[in-house]
Amino acid sequence: MPNPIKTRLADLLDHDLFTPRELSWLSFNARVLQEAADSSVPVIERLRYLGIFSNNSDEFFRVRVAEVRRLISVAGGANKQQSKELLAAIQKRVSDLQREFDRNYKEIVQELAARRIYMINELQLDQGQAEFVQSYFDSTVLPELEPILLQESQAIPALNDESLYLAVDIKSADKYHYAVVEVPTDRLDRFVEIPRRKGKAGKVFIVLDNIIRACLPQIFRGVLPVDSAEAYCFKFSRDAELEIDAGILQSLIDKMATSLKQRRKADAVRMVYDGKMPQRLLDYICARFGFGKYDSLIAGGRYHNSKDFMSFPNVGPKYLEFKPLPPIRVARLDEPGSIFDAIRERDVFLYYPYHPFDYVIDFLKTAALDPDVTAIKICLYRVAKNSRVIDALVNAVDNGKRVLAVVELAARFDEEANINWAQRLTENGIRVIFGIPGLKVHSKLILVERREGSATRFYSHIGTGNFNEKTARVYTDFTLITYDQNVGRDVFNVFDFLQYTYRRPDYRLLLVSPHSSRSGLLELIDQEIANAQGGYRASMTLKCNNLVDKELVTKLYEASESGVEIRLIIRGMCSLLPGVKGISENIQAISIVDRYLEHPRAYVFYNRGNPRYLIGSADLMTRNLDYRVEVLCPIFDEKAQRLIQDVLDQQWHDNVKARVLDQNQLNHYVDTKKKVARIRSQESIHRYLSSGKLPRYPKSRMNIPAKRRRKLQ
Repeated sequence: MPNPIKTRLADLLDHDLFTPRELSWLSFNARVLQEAADSSVPVIERLRYLGIFSNNSDEFFRVRVAEVRRLISVAGGANKQQSKELLAAIQKRVSDLQREFDRNYKEIVQELAARRIYMINELQLDQGQAEFVQSYFDSTVLPELEPILLQESQAIPALNDESLYLAVDIKSADKYHYAVVEVPTDRLDRFVEIPRRKGKAGKVFIVLDNIIRACLPQIFRGVLPVDSAEAYCFKFSRDAELEIDAGILQSLIDKMATSLKQRRKADAVRMVYDGKMPQRLLDYICARFGFGKYDSLIAGGRYHNSKDFMSFPNVGPKYLEFKPLPPIRVARLDEPGSIFDAIRERDVFLYYPYHPFDYVIDFLKTAALDPDVTAIKICLYRVAKNSRVIDALVNAVDNGKRVLAVVELAARFDEEANINWAQRLTENGIRVIFGIPGLKVHSKLILVERREGSATRFYSHIGTGNFNEKTARVYTDFTLITYDQNVGRDVFNVFDFLQYTYRRPDYRLLLVSPHSSRSGLLELIDQEIANAQGGYRASMTLKCNNLVDKELVTKLYEASESGVEIRLIIRGMCSLLPGVKGISENIQAISIVDRYLEHPRAYVFYNRGNPRYLIGSADLMTRNLDYRVEVLCPIFDEKAQRLIQDVLDQQWHDNVKARVLDQNQLNHYVDTKKKVARIRSQESIHRYLSSGKLPRYPKSRMNIPAKRRRKLQ
């Protein structure tokens, strides 16, 4: 008998019930910009949020917009028209955000000045400052400059993607000449501290581009008689898609290196420029660099490459930055004795950056030295520049262990670094493999094999974040380290599949993409639907970075209409529209943007009072479910379950940094009643992990019943 809910959904879904992921992503970046606009955020942090916003925008154009442009070029009929309309909507939203960015920048500069931190330009220098700038230019900047004089008779050289350039407008003997100068921010500091004015306290900074502006005529000395010269910032974003020909008999590293070189010459998809650039200069630049009608030309303020603000130093009082939240130690992991003893006693469950990443380093270093450990296997996606993880693996080989590293060369924008890591690992005797063609290895796995008695036992790490000491200080992530041998055998089978791709493993407990993540998640949702239809309370809480897979979104609509209560905590893209009458009335969604980047994937299903908890690397995106090697692991340890539940409940009740995700994508903050205590979840979670005390809020009825919660506590 046909399911009436599915039949009705099939009719309704012909309408637009999926937010385009590109517009949803821009909504996420608007939330980042909200933090820069928030006067309660320390001013240095506000400036850094502008840097994060800018860095995000660069990646958006290099990946998302580039993909839309490709669709326009290859699609036909209605699909082509839809892609054109989407690109137009993107360009309008981006322009709106750029204007908001410029307003925030001016406000932040004024607030910095009120704190005696001054950002000045080349026209505001006094005599002493001008002399300092001139000297710095002569000794440090000029030797790094390689200007390009643009002439009709010469071909335009390929400019570097995401580098900052000055378009120089030179007037010489009543004629205009044009040049391009790269601002060498890859070799010199963008922000240069200069002497303050006499009798005036504080710190004074000038950006590198303004130092070049102050000394423009000197660059062209002996080439042109310069009557006047003005410089205007601009930069390109290029298509970041890598094309790797599987048919060429060439090592994967060589193919990747070749493809990276091609990326540097890929089509430009965006030019951001100073809105005060003369139209004739803008027209000339666009014509010479081949910008077409589907490329994004975005006018902005005087300064670009604002991602450099991410590293702006705090030269004022400490209160201009976030007050540090010290890492919380785990007593049983700090006790004398091997970490293997602690893991055998009970699962280790960590939550970064509240817990220190050092425990994972200790796990690897202990495995490297332990005479009973025979092998270590690990998946590497993004690692820190000076990685102690890599050092521990090299040390393991030196101590006679067999080490296998699965290195994902196609980790976007880390490809070159990963090529270098793969070469270093190989040179140190580590067996390196690169996974499976067409399947990016995104799993966060470590497997330690240890002799215990006459048997080999497994110690397994499954996480939601990369093995990266740097990002573990600013990304929130869950980690499970377990002695569960069923989990261990499954992790062993994942590594076996990565080495011998013709094998199709059977997994006892793990959901593994591309084999079983999609079907496993759909089965869990179907079980909640069946429970609701059977008259039982049914609910789920899904926390992830992105929810855009249409099949899963449709299944969640079906669950909502069956009476399942659904809570979504989505950091980034969300194609689902909550609260639509007749479709998603039982779905609510929020997004949290705060000092830490929310990064865990945690999926909780009520299961008639016996909740099922999963964590892992897979977002709810088609690529994660079908085209990557991802792992989702069930959590059985009751204390770990309680921690996950309490974290999710605190985030759900956040009334300071949570925004409502709704049909209009307006990013309204969660409405707060006057008498309700303020809950800023990232801070309350730190207090909870330090003291064990939960904030006072109405207890959730969505997952663990009160009776079971009392038992766990």
